[in-house]
Amino acid sequence: MSNTPKETIEKLGIILPTPGAPVANYVTYVKTGNLISISGQLPLDIDGKLPYLGKVGQEVSAEDANKAARLCAINIIAQLNAALDGDLDRVVRIVKLGAFVNCIDSFPGQPAVVNGASDLMVEIFGNKGKHSRSAVGTNALPLNVPVEIDALIEVS
Repeated sequence: MSNTPKETIEKLGIILPTPGAPVANYVTYVKTGNLISISGQLPLDIDGKLPYLGKVGQEVSAEDANKAARLCAINIIAQLNAALDGDLDRVVRIVKLGAFVNCIDSFPGQPAVVNGASDLMVEIFGNKGKHSRSAVGTNALPLNVPVEIDALIEVS
């Protein structure tokens, strides 16, 4: 028998943080029909700190950026959990992740960085976690984070 998303999160030792509030004129998620759009999430840890700062290929290694992407995914799941009033069993499909990687011009490894988020979605949601995605390199991100990721999720 397969685990529920909550059981898998527990088994992985992940503690979902309290979802962050918006810091400008937007909302952290929007529900429309059977879709939830999650605004871009930063790699904040459980204490609300940013353990990774800087450009990938300069101050941040690709390996640490992958860990930052995983933190973004954890924060996406925390927002999703709030949107679903704690019922992650309602997830039908992680439809898409949109990822931005703050990197030097010559860095070609955005997909490998974003795998940190993609892999976690599949670990937690199984086949429902397989998604389409974008992995785009950019010259800057808010607060000098190495990764920011948003999501579109289908729910019941």
